Amino acid sequence: MVRISDLDIIKALQENARTPFVELAKRFGVTETAVRKRVRKLEENGVIRRYTVEVDPRKLGMEAVATIGLDTTPERYIHVIDELKKMGSIESIKRSTGDHMILIDVWFPTNDELAEFVKKLESIDGVTKTCPAIITECIKN
Repeated sequence: MVRISDLDIIKALQENARTPFVELAKRFGVTETAVRKRVRKLEENGVIRRYTVEVDPRKLGMEAVATIGLDTTPERYIHVIDELKKMGSIESIKRSTGDHMILIDVWFPTNDELAEFVKKLESIDGVTKTCPAIITECIKN
């Protein structure tokens, strides 16, 4: 029987998480049961944490799509993260070791609403810097 790697399964599911196990089994030359067991193991081990959809925010009327870098004072870092978690307009929050301590992805219908949101970010106790970058095109997710 053909040897299939966890990475093969993961890459296939990243292309389309709704691909039936039967189709994956045919693609990799293994049984559906083998695929099902491998996926279950990946889920149980926390390798696959969840299944999601990829959305084009502009097709939802969101013209202002941005990634915003945030810096904080060290003592208020956790406070800032907690405040960000409460804000409904944020699509993702990431800790970073790069140019900024925190990176957030946001979508807004207009640039004015994005500008207002950045002002709210700047008013959070502990935020020392905000650096919005408008996303013009997503090449690969």
